[in-house]
Amino acid sequence: MEFSEVEVVVVGAGQAGLSSAYHLRRAGYEPGRDFVVLDRSPRPGGAWQFRWPTLTYGRVHGMHSLPGMELTGADPHRPSAEVIGGYFAGYERAFGLRVRRPVRVRAVREAGDGRLLVETGAGVWATRVLINATGTWDRPYWPRVRGQESFAGRQLHTSRYPGPGPFAGERVVVVGGGTSAVQHLLEIAPVAAATAWVTRREPVFTEGPFDAGRGRSAVALVEERVRDGLPPRSVVSVTGLPMTEEMWRARDSGVLRRLPMFDRITPGGVEWDDGRSVAADSIVWATGFRPALGHLAPLRLREPGGGIRMDGTRVVRDPRIHLVGYGPSASTVGAGRAGRAAVRAVRDLLGHPSGSEQSPGESPVNVMAEKTAAR
Repeated sequence: MEFSEVEVVVVGAGQAGLSSAYHLRRAGYEPGRDFVVLDRSPRPGGAWQFRWPTLTYGRVHGMHSLPGMELTGADPHRPSAEVIGGYFAGYERAFGLRVRRPVRVRAVREAGDGRLLVETGAGVWATRVLINATGTWDRPYWPRVRGQESFAGRQLHTSRYPGPGPFAGERVVVVGGGTSAVQHLLEIAPVAAATAWVTRREPVFTEGPFDAGRGRSAVALVEERVRDGLPPRSVVSVTGLPMTEEMWRARDSGVLRRLPMFDRITPGGVEWDDGRSVAADSIVWATGFRPALGHLAPLRLREPGGGIRMDGTRVVRDPRIHLVGYGPSASTVGAGRAGRAAVRAVRDLLGHPSGSEQSPGESPVNVMAEKTAAR
């Protein structure tokens, strides 16, 4: 088998992947020679490029800048896909990360000589370390409900949400207890004939600032699960829904009135065992995502509990593999920190590459970043 040889392969060029690539370069690893970044998306922007057009940058919750280059002066009224996609593209150029796309990783297997083989539609790479930053967007979660196939209307997931326009005049059921579900509901309600909001658990609304202490507590809860080899919960699931003025108004008007999860779907809507029913033309499943890790299946990394046991970013079963943007590092700020931590561990495993790490003030890539950010 013919393959290309590198020290590190980074899979994914979203927030976590770009952060990892940045720290690899700062540590002295050269893009294209020592490491390669593979991304399945058609253009820069990670999962942000697929967000619905009405999600403007001003409505994005908790977007943190990538290391080494701030995102400043963005128009809050522009679609987040455009703003963040442009920012990621500029970041890749500024640091010369040479992301290869679109490249889909099909499988990661043992090479037989201590290395890993990363099999893709564009060739095979042999690597000593894999930094996996594939996120969750490619694996939307659809709950299975009795009668789902009989529904005569339209069903779609957040991953294919088109904005509120197509729901004008319809009766719409929105399923999900997270931020995306609430955003969809508040957008759809003014144009729809009727809406209903359904969640499996009673939503928890929070008020006041989401400060560092609350953030650390939330991350610690998620981190405990992955240390125990259990499937991770999202950080958002343990922080609650931050209450806004728009949400207060929606509660007062009855739009943000939660119903428990229905028991079955019928051709014309949804029903509960207690006799209640809601007619529907469309069901929007804002039910979240699962980690996109199918390409790692040949390595048998999962624990009996269904998750992957982690020590920081390192997979306990295989120290050559780091997961960034997984579990406690799934938030944008967490992904940035995880990229730095993963590269520190990579350097400990592989040793220092030629050249030593430079300070930010001396690094030529930081000079390029400052020029790019100023444009």
